[in-house]
Formats: sequence, C-alpha cells, structure tokens
Amino acid sequence: MSTTDATHVTASYHPAEVERKWQQRWEEQGINRWTAEELRSAEKPFYNLMMFPYPSAEGLHVGNIYAFTGADIYGRFKRLQGHQVFQPIGFDAFGIHSENFALKQGINPMELIPRNVERFTKQLRRGGLMYDWSHTVDTTHPAYYKWTQWVFLQLYKAGLAEKKEAPVNWCPSCNTVLANEQVVGGLCERCDTPVEMRFLSQWFFKITNYAGRLLENLKTLDWSDTTRKAQENWIGRSEGAELQFPIARPKVADDRHASAEIQAEKPVIRVFTTRPDTVFGATYMVLAPEHPLVAQITTDEQRASVDEYRRQASAQDLVTRKKTDKTKTGVWTGGYAVNPATRQEIPVWIADYVLMEYGTGAIMAVPGHDERDFEFAQAFGLPIVRVVAGEGEDADAPLAEAYTGAGRLVNSGEFDGMEVAESKRVVTEWLAGMGLGEQRINYRLHDWTISRQRYWGPPIPILYCDACGIVPVPEDQLPVELPFIADYKPDASGISPLARHEEWYRTTCPSCGGQARRETDVSDTFLDSAWYFLRYPSTDHDALPFDPQITKKWLPVDSYIGGNEHAVMHLLYARFVTMALHDMGHIHFEEPFTRFRAHGLIVKEGSKMSKSRGNVVVPDEYIADWGADTIRTYLMFLGPYQEGGDFRDSGISGPYNFLSRVWDSVLSSVDRPLEAAVEQKMHATIKKVTEDLEVLSYNTAIAAMMEYLNVVRAGGRTPERAAVEPLVRLVAPFAPHLAEELWERLGHAESIFVEARWPTFDAEKAVADTVEFVVQVNGKVRARMEMARGIAEAEARDAALADEHVQRWIEGKQVRKTIFVPDRLLNLVVG
Repeated sequence: MSTTDATHVTASYHPAEVERKWQQRWEEQGINRWTAEELRSAEKPFYNLMMFPYPSAEGLHVGNIYAFTGADIYGRFKRLQGHQVFQPIGFDAFGIHSENFALKQGINPMELIPRNVERFTKQLRRGGLMYDWSHTVDTTHPAYYKWTQWVFLQLYKAGLAEKKEAPVNWCPSCNTVLANEQVVGGLCERCDTPVEMRFLSQWFFKITNYAGRLLENLKTLDWSDTTRKAQENWIGRSEGAELQFPIARPKVADDRHASAEIQAEKPVIRVFTTRPDTVFGATYMVLAPEHPLVAQITTDEQRASVDEYRRQASAQDLVTRKKTDKTKTGVWTGGYAVNPATRQEIPVWIADYVLMEYGTGAIMAVPGHDERDFEFAQAFGLPIVRVVAGEGEDADAPLAEAYTGAGRLVNSGEFDGMEVAESKRVVTEWLAGMGLGEQRINYRLHDWTISRQRYWGPPIPILYCDACGIVPVPEDQLPVELPFIADYKPDASGISPLARHEEWYRTTCPSCGGQARRETDVSDTFLDSAWYFLRYPSTDHDALPFDPQITKKWLPVDSYIGGNEHAVMHLLYARFVTMALHDMGHIHFEEPFTRFRAHGLIVKEGSKMSKSRGNVVVPDEYIADWGADTIRTYLMFLGPYQEGGDFRDSGISGPYNFLSRVWDSVLSSVDRPLEAAVEQKMHATIKKVTEDLEVLSYNTAIAAMMEYLNVVRAGGRTPERAAVEPLVRLVAPFAPHLAEELWERLGHAESIFVEARWPTFDAEKAVADTVEFVVQVNGKVRARMEMARGIAEAEARDAALADEHVQRWIEGKQVRKTIFVPDRLLNLVVG
C-alpha cells in the first residue's frame, strides 16, 4: 500500500516552493532557537560553531556558502544523533576589511556596514542553515563591544596590556599598524601593499607570557596537523643560552685571571644563541641599529657614520630587513666587547639584518659556522675562525664557506675534541659558572600589537590625565561609544581620525576630576573575534559578558570550522585571551576550541575566484534556479571538504537529479518487507555515511547514498518504505528542506530534526554476502565476478575456469600457477 495519496505520488519536486515553506515554518516554530532557560537545562549540549564572516563585500560568494554548509551539515548530523545543538552566527563587522570596503564605496562604514549585515543575513537564511538567529552578535554594536572593551580592561588589570614605543609594521595604503601575522611576503595581507617600518607608541598584549603554554597545549587539541604545525612554527620555541659580552672599557688583559674583571665590566651586551658551543668562534658582534646600547658604545670618530646608517635603516620596512638573501650592509661603532670564552676584545658593529624584535637585538657573530655571518665577515674583512670540524677535517684548514654540520669542537680551549651535541650544555654551564651565561628557552612569538590608527573599530578604553597618567575607563562607564564622524578617512600621519575630534576625546578624569584625553586609537579587529564564542550563548544578558552557568554548560566549543588562513592569527589570539580569562578566574577552561577543522577552497572552472577575473560565483541565482538543497549537496560533492573543489555549472544537475530521485522514491514507496540485498545495502550505507560524516568526508557520503538509491531502484523496482525512510534521515543534513517535506509526507507530525534520530546499522548485516573478484590471466584483467565472501581458493579457481570470458584466454593452455588474494583477486598463470 502506498504511503502517500495519488496527488502526492504525481507531484514533482519544486525546490523553491518546498524551501520557502520550511524556512517559514522553522522561523514560526523556533526550531533552532534557544532560550536562556533551555541553555541552562540542556542535558546533552553540543556547541557547533563556524567562523563568523566579515561583511566587507556586497554579499557572500559561493565559497562562503561552501564553508558554512559544511559546518551546518555536521551540526545537523549531531542533532539527529540526539545532541542538543547550539549553532549561532554573527558578523565580524569592525576592522580594516569592512572599512576599506566602505572607503571604496565612498559611504561611511556606520551607514554601509549595517546594510551589508542585512544582505548577508538574507543570503544565510536562504541557505537553509540551522542558525539560532536570536543569539546573533554584531561586533560593531555597542552592546557587544562594551564587553570587548571589558576584555581589554581585564588584560590591563592583569598586567597583560601595556603601551610602549616599538618598531611596527605600517601599511601606507591602509594607513595603520599591522601585527606581524598580518604581513604576508612583505605585503599587507588585506591590500597587498608593501609594508614599511615605523616607530610608534602602541598598545601591546603580552601574549609572549603565554608562549610556553600555547605551544604545550597544542598536544592536547583535536586539530588538524597542518593547523597545529602552523602555530608551532609561529610560536617558534628555541633551546639555547643567553650569553653576556661585557663592553670593553679599558683594554682587558688576555689571561686566565680576566674573568673577575670581565664580570665587573658593565654594561654587557646580552645575546641569545642556539649554538653556545661556537662561542670561541665569535669574532665580532652585531647590534640592531635601534639597540639602546648603540649610542653608548659608539666612539666620537664613528658617531656620524653610525647616525647616518641608523637613519637609513629606520626608513626600511621590517620585512625587507628580514630577508636573508640581500647584500649585507653595516657600520662599525668603534667600540669593542669582550668574548667571554676567549677573553679577546672583538669589534661591535650595527647592521640592519639584526632586529630588536628577535632575541635580544644583538648577536654574537660566528662567521665560520653561520652563513649570514660568513657573508658579512667577507664583505668587511673580519676574521673567520673554525671551531667545529667534521669527520677527518683539519682544525686549521681555511673555510671556503660556513660549516653548519655536525662534528667536534676545535680551537675551543679545554673543550677541543668534544662532540657538538654534548658541548652545547657543557660550554653553557662553564660560562654560567663565571656569571656570563645561562640556559634559556626563547620564542619567535612577539607581543600582539593591538592599536589601530583607524576609525572603524572599538575605541580603546583608556584615558590620559596629566595628573594621574594612564587611567582605565571605569567598567560602569562602558561602552566608550564610537562616534559618527564624516571625516573618517585615515591619513599617513600615524594618528587616528578620532584624534581630529576634540569634542570627542576631551573628557574628565574619573580619578581626580581634572581634564583628560581619550585614547584615539581603536583596537585590532582580532580582539573582537578573540572572545565572541563566549558571548553567543549569553546575548540575552546585558549586565555581564557571559553567564557563568550557561558558559560552564556549553563551553568550550565542541566543533569549530573555519579557514586555514586564520590558523595563526585568530586561533592563536583566541587561545591567548581564553587562557588569560581562565587565569583571572572568569571562565573554567583554558582552550576555547576542543576540535578544529579547516575547510578547503572553491575555485571556478579551474581558476581562483576573483572580481578581476569576473568569475566570482554569487550563490543567489543558483539557489533561485536549483534550490538551496541542491547547491548544498553539489558543493559537498565537489571533493573532500577539507580540500575544496572546482565549481562547474555543468555539474549541478547531478545532485539535483539525485534529490529528485529521492523525492520520487519516497512518494512512490510501498509497505512491504525489504529484500535481502536491499537490506544489506541499507545497513552498509548507514555505516558508511555515519563514519564519513564524523570525519567530514561529505563527498564520499553522498556517493554512498547515490549508490544505495541505485540498488533501491534497480531495474525500475518500486522502493519499500523501510528502504527510503532511513535514506531521508541520511540525506537530511545535506538537504534539510527536502528531508522535512518528505518526512512530513511519510506521515510524521514533528520536524525531522526534532522527532527523528540518526538511523542505526547492524554491523553483521552491513557485510555483503558476496564480493567482486578480479580475475586475471597472466596478470591481465579478463573478468570481474561476484563470488561468495570467504570462498576457498579451489572453489574460486573452478568458478573462474567455468566463466566464458576467462575460458577464451586459456583455451588450449595449461594453468601452471594460481595467485589468490582472498575476497579480492585470482590470477591464473597459463602457458
């Protein structure tokens, strides 16, 4: 008996009509909405999150829909498995991305960005995404950035925020400071403009205080290896030693009793090195041009040359100075330091390839065993001494190039003959005994520059008072609201547009009542996104940033999906802020994202999508023509979700036809027992799809469902209801509107995502009774045969010899050997 009436049987699949109906019903019934009480009482919570978008364009492109859909499928899958899934969405609407778009459009961002948010919202709603729109956040809304400013104040109170002058990356196009992580290949990651170096007074977060924990905790996270590796490399742990090179005042005697005099010499030049074993080969030192000791160590005779070189170096950008392949330049200061190992005076130079932001801003130069030092020594005629020799090498043989391999120490006093690996520790301990060295762990990571000399961001909640100095804005006076200003364009002065508005920045000091001035820089947009996941469940609360009970119930995030371009910046900053808030006692956990997966990228017809190529795919027209369910399924079918795929118009019809066949199969299904072959395939398919969804292998899950449907409809057979009802549940994460409609037509009153549960499988029934054997004759495939699983070699051989396709290749010949791979292959060697 048919499960549907005749009208339904003949009804064809019309995606637009189905999707409009179910999107309206989801909204009316609040299928995806959570109240505060429901969040508190959830018994099996699952926080499913996708990185929220920048509304910095006219709308979402298909690559965005690809990313969001993959996260949504996982959330719907978990919901069908019985989890109570909280899946919010918001907009990372502050920052240079959005402001640059506003500048390009010639519209004030305070007017333009809300329009973009509205446009993005409509597109996301049409995509059939399971978002709780009642818990949306917009980083530009005062109700949100009040708490971003609160986070800043907590870090300030904990001593993790400080203002200092430092060399910074400056984008002359965006007219703002960039964090190191925002410079890619020497270019601004937002606008591809070459970056410069400037010295500015900036606010920094002391993320370096957490370098060790940030690195160590990576071992505990369920993250993809590429993401973990990116963070490991950026944090950059190095084991070595900090050595002290006293500045020579009068000439130090070259004898064994010089150590006391050396220790009395102040000040000293401190260097971090991973090769303390080579200290005997340090023949000169190099300071960064900005090093504070340069002025003190420079002689009167060299001061003019040093000052001119420092001026030239300061005009370069940091990225250019980091290049290792450029011509080495430098100037001698006229001063000397004392090598703590040899007791010899060695000249002190300055050179632009040494940077204050790395190590101590000074290096001991060992030209015999460092390529950069070797090039510099050759350029300026400085001594090159071998202190490490490889197997069979002469200790006194001249070096044609720096030797960086393993070996034993030579020309190193009492340590001669010692292997490099052992000597690193021993030499460090020897110098430590004289008070001139100590073991040290160093990190590549630098403090996070958060000041931005732009308009479009949350004002930093700090005041400056002549009497009181730096004064944090009292928490009960938050938010410090961003005013509407017409002249919001940045300039090359390095001063924020807000500094042009005295009526805004003049205020009263909350400590003494005198005149004060507001900080006119705004904070980096990465601070907005470093804590937003904490706010989502607590958007109902205006009096606190995150409700303690709800936060303990739902956090940390169970599954987080986003772009791997944020593997360093966003994820690292979010981890730091979470750790800091944990240490202050505000939250109970120190890692924000239990599991993270990066999605792949979508290209169009083999090329990266870009406006210049004119190949950006806007999803709206495709959804209008094919339906959101088809586009969702097609995007997931393009390739492995974590790799991406090639969007081609010609491929869309395949997923559409598949969904249409599912529709027709359900509406024409009948109540009768399952055939054995269909039942086996059903259990095998449920097993396959379940396992694939857990690891985000969406393309193979879809392929498995397509294959299953072929079995269900083989030879034009009428499908059983028991065969198609599980299929509706399997397809629901991919095509939720279609699944809802078919679930209702199957006679169910509630939403499939409320009433249904993910289908289960019987592992024994999932195993097919037969397998396909490849039959070869002399190594060439001559037939493919279905045989009983577990068939013995002799029986498989007899079955193959009886097959007419095989017989024609062995006729008149003798089978001399049989090669048998159980349940897979039979090769008959004839002659």
